[in-house]
Amino acid sequence: MNKSMLVGAVLGAVGVTAGGAVATYSLVKSGPEFAQVLAVEPVKTQIKTPREVCKDVTVTRQAPVKDQHQIAGTVVGALAGGLLGNQIGGGTGKKIATVAGAVGGGYAGNKVQEGMQERDTYTTTQTRCNTVNDISDKVVGYDVRYSLDGKEGKVRMDRDPGNQIPVDKEGKLILSENQQGQ
Repeated sequence: MNKSMLVGAVLGAVGVTAGGAVATYSLVKSGPEFAQVLAVEPVKTQIKTPREVCKDVTVTRQAPVKDQHQIAGTVVGALAGGLLGNQIGGGTGKKIATVAGAVGGGYAGNKVQEGMQERDTYTTTQTRCNTVNDISDKVVGYDVRYSLDGKEGKVRMDRDPGNQIPVDKEGKLILSENQQGQ
């Protein structure tokens, strides 16, 4: 074998090997890269859900008054007071005692009937309702801290990315699953 052929074969082999290495490097480099996730913090918002709460309560009411001016009590009291006053004294004193007994008895009868009417009550059950708010937390996103090529960054994502975030060929983060197919 001559020397020039040997040099040509060695140079050809070196060229093929170098070409293969460059092709392999470009294939490996064009594969998916990932940013390393350092921390994930859920972003939450409070949701208020109104609902109606009802309960039965016992209510005490005053019974309707039939004799609003306590006339019956006044009359009965006046008659009783007049009869008692009539039993006292004689002559003019008897008349004064009868009138005084009737006035005092009428007043007392009026107050007795008024007290009885105020204590005349009944109880019923009423349903009372009011609106209360149930509060719950809803996750609306995730604040993600990541490292890519030695640099730290922060991004908000709609999902928890796990330990890695895919990176496209231009070195940009693929933030949603829809972007990976493009």
